[in-house]
Amino acid sequence: MYLISLYFDAHASGILQSYIDKIAKKTGNTFMTENRVPPHMTLSSIEARNPEVLLPAFHDLADSVTSGRIQVVSVGQLFPYVLYGTPVLNQYLLELSEKAYAAFSQIPETRISRYYRPLSWLPHITLGKTLEKEQMLQAFQVVQNSFQPFTATVTKIGLARVNPHEDLAVKILHSEEKRNIREEL
Repeated sequence: MYLISLYFDAHASGILQSYIDKIAKKTGNTFMTENRVPPHMTLSSIEARNPEVLLPAFHDLADSVTSGRIQVVSVGQLFPYVLYGTPVLNQYLLELSEKAYAAFSQIPETRISRYYRPLSWLPHITLGKTLEKEQMLQAFQVVQNSFQPFTATVTKIGLARVNPHEDLAVKILHSEEKRNIREEL
């Protein structure tokens, strides 16, 4: 499985990483830290035999995407095992979801997870994964005691392999304003 993921500015990544670390410490569940999963939001989950078939579409997608801002406003659970930060689904994220699906859906011998298709995607930033019932309660207590809504800037997009997390390609995103200036030069 391969993921198309969004990565955040240093401040937001620090906040998210602190939640991941606190959850691991409190619960003893180190899935996220042992697998070197950085703070990210998965835009698409794709089954493919070889990541090489994904690279051209990834580069085309990355070239069409600019940096954007999101609001992380709450915490949620995907039962029975995942605790996550919840961003507001804004126009920026909706368009990214549509672009990602369009970029990868036509590649032969690949399959996009039904949970990562436009209008069936639940944007989320995983903070704890493979949590057992008691660990889920402990993880929720950790974020309940410290969570505050915050703004994150999407600064990079990446193609990664999972378990352990390994970036295969990453592109730094520029704001639309910077992109327009560069194109004029």
